[in-house]
Amino acid sequence: MNSTRNDHKFLFGRAQALVGMVHFRALPGTPSSSMRPAEIVAKAVAEARQLESAGFDALIVENMHDRPYLADASGADTVAAFAVATAAVVNAVNIPVGVQILSGANLAALAVAHAAGASFVRAEGFVFAAVADEGLLANACAGELLRERKRLGAESIKIYADLRKKHSSHALTADLDMAAWVRAAEFFQADGMIVTGTETAVEPDAAELAMARATTKLPVLAGSGATPENLARIFRSADAIIVGSALKVGGLWSNELDPARIAAMVQARDNAK
Repeated sequence: MNSTRNDHKFLFGRAQALVGMVHFRALPGTPSSSMRPAEIVAKAVAEARQLESAGFDALIVENMHDRPYLADASGADTVAAFAVATAAVVNAVNIPVGVQILSGANLAALAVAHAAGASFVRAEGFVFAAVADEGLLANACAGELLRERKRLGAESIKIYADLRKKHSSHALTADLDMAAWVRAAEFFQADGMIVTGTETAVEPDAAELAMARATTKLPVLAGSGATPENLARIFRSADAIIVGSALKVGGLWSNELDPARIAAMVQARDNAK
């Protein structure tokens, strides 16, 4: 059954929620891997606690450092380490934790969320297809993903459909506006929608975000590009905002968390009308 905005408020604790990204350091088996699993876990837990203490309402754990990403798959060693780190984060904080495994490894993300006690999954490629920097993402995952959720008995885990995946060409679906994407994802029983900009740290198109909000009663999350300066404006069309790059030193996703940037983002949320 689809979620409602009230369900979203219950999950995140407020109508206008801030969701902070915890970017796991490169996991075992990936090209940039250099840290022992225990070090990766300790770093993730420290960042999660820092964001929770600052006032964030939820977190998403993600393997951003695992580039270049595999399309629709992840190695067993990567997924195993991801599950261990996710469980540690879930046990370290008292706010909801979501899971995203790049790129489009949604079945693995669901399995990790189920095993680790996470609350939701950010699913790329839920409906339609795209040409991404990982290659052709040809098969929408909704049918397989929801069947797996049912098989696991994991219906409590929300699935937020990441519409029009960033870092991708959408020429294949150029005749579809954002309303068509939202209707398709809602029909295929997504629990919420995520609307992003074209790349990491790029703000979603304001008209597309507003169209998504007007098309559905499901939660709509803005998935990129938020800053303290534009946060209130984005919240006019979003129930939650996912923030990663803007929390880091210099606004670069791969850098360390910046306490001053984190505090400014939380203050902007508290000041938003």
